[in-house]
Amino acid sequence: MRIAVFRCCIASLLFACIAVSAALAAERVVDLTASDGTKLKASYFPAAKPGPGVLLLHQCDQDRRIWGGLPGQLAAAGINVLTIDMRGFGESGGVPHDKATPEEAQAAQAKLPGDIDVAFQYLQSQPGVKKDVIGVGGASCGVGNSVGTAMRHPEVRSLVLLAGPANYAGRQFLRNDHSVPVLFGYADDDQYPPSILAIQWLYTLTADPSKKMVSYPNGRHGAEIFKAHPEFMTQITDWYVTTLIKTPGKAPVPSDPVKVPAEVQALNTIDEGGAAKVQAQLQEARQSDPNAKLFDETLVNLMGYEHMQAGDMKGAIEILKLNAAGYPNSPNVYDSLGDVYLADGQKEMARENAKKALELLPSDRSDDQQRKDGIRASAEGKLKQLGDADNGTTSTTGKTSQ
Repeated sequence: MRIAVFRCCIASLLFACIAVSAALAAERVVDLTASDGTKLKASYFPAAKPGPGVLLLHQCDQDRRIWGGLPGQLAAAGINVLTIDMRGFGESGGVPHDKATPEEAQAAQAKLPGDIDVAFQYLQSQPGVKKDVIGVGGASCGVGNSVGTAMRHPEVRSLVLLAGPANYAGRQFLRNDHSVPVLFGYADDDQYPPSILAIQWLYTLTADPSKKMVSYPNGRHGAEIFKAHPEFMTQITDWYVTTLIKTPGKAPVPSDPVKVPAEVQALNTIDEGGAAKVQAQLQEARQSDPNAKLFDETLVNLMGYEHMQAGDMKGAIEILKLNAAGYPNSPNVYDSLGDVYLADGQKEMARENAKKALELLPSDRSDDQQRKDGIRASAEGKLKQLGDADNGTTSTTGKTSQ
């Protein structure tokens, strides 16, 4: 009896090993070409029979390998998967992201939608892929890229978003769209805390009632969660099977509400034109607690720039004025406010805020030296543009700035 059981176990183990080997062998490394000729490296995982496709977009501190065993699981479940290294990451061409200047990084960022569309079209073109039933998943900066892909392609029927933000246009899409169910996820010990608030915020504002949130006490950032919680890959696989195979574009509505911090509601209020309301709430809170903080500085700063880029100059100024009120000792919030004032043609206000940023730098204890140098360069650049070649400020090293 024991020998028979032993043989059965060996046979099961061999079968499992063969299945794993087959899944690994199914990966096909491919070369894609961006519109400017840059070579993009990707991996394609075909399903055994015709079915939907999923495009996975990695976070900006990793490459396509961060998805681990998820593509293989999806392929085994009947879903064709493409993972891609963004330009400057992994095996793709372009200036390496960790060596790029701010200007080079900004240029690469501008080309991302086109690069992703090349990958999207490749996925759709593969034999057996249902072109009108596609899912997209992204972690960290891949979150915004995933939402943007859904905005450009109505074939996207499902999203998975892990620990990251979306820009103003993406947030508006999620607020108004009821056709793309979204699975959100994060870990409490994420080394980039604003990412947690960002994904909770996106969950809160998403209109589709079938949205779902998954969180873990540990797992760190984005798709790194899979190392600590491989079961999350199974949840994601089940999500895509439901929303792409069983009921495309639809998912069951969860019965249990998800609790989110009050900061998340403040972010939503600010984003929808309620900066003055949150300003009043901040003033009231500080009557009993002078150090009260109702929102995250980083996310509100980013929000201000996004409103500026969307042409909402008045809203951008109000948002960044609120951020300065919330974080009056941060040189960065004044430098950012100076940027928006300058873009709006309010030169004197731009000058005043750039100088305020420089005045606060010597006492700044929150930012590292690299960030301080960036703030200094930005503020001094504005003053030079405004004709203040010699602003008479003192650097963090005690020397007069040149």
